[in-house]
Amino acid sequence: MMKFIKFLLVGIFFGIVLVKSEAVSWYRIFEMFKFQAFHMYGIIGSAVLLGIGFIWTLKRANIKSIEGEPIHLPPKQKSFARYILGGSIFGLGWALAGACPGPMYVLLGTGVFSMIIVIAAAVLGTFVYGLVKNRLPH
Repeated sequence: MMKFIKFLLVGIFFGIVLVKSEAVSWYRIFEMFKFQAFHMYGIIGSAVLLGIGFIWTLKRANIKSIEGEPIHLPPKQKSFARYILGGSIFGLGWALAGACPGPMYVLLGTGVFSMIIVIAAAVLGTFVYGLVKNRLPH
């Protein structure tokens, strides 16, 4: 139970950081898609660089999971079309909703109740993907 409380506290902290950095601001996202400001590109670029650093450290230091198990990172499938199609669908949803999956819940927590529709659509999309996953080319 205690580890779930830790995850909840990290999630709350992450939500506060997203709100304070304006990463959940529809205006900032709109600026990004119109190439009018560097703000969101700076946040995303920082996240990519930190992710690269953490993965590199995780592989080099043989860090174990919270349960003490070794962490195994399977290699990614190389498919240009897959990433272009998936990225385009993700970007279209992000542009239409004004939020990517993480900030949807943060926005709901800040009182943007229209995010309930976006979250419901995301859950439905995930469910449909689960139904057709075996029929898709992976």
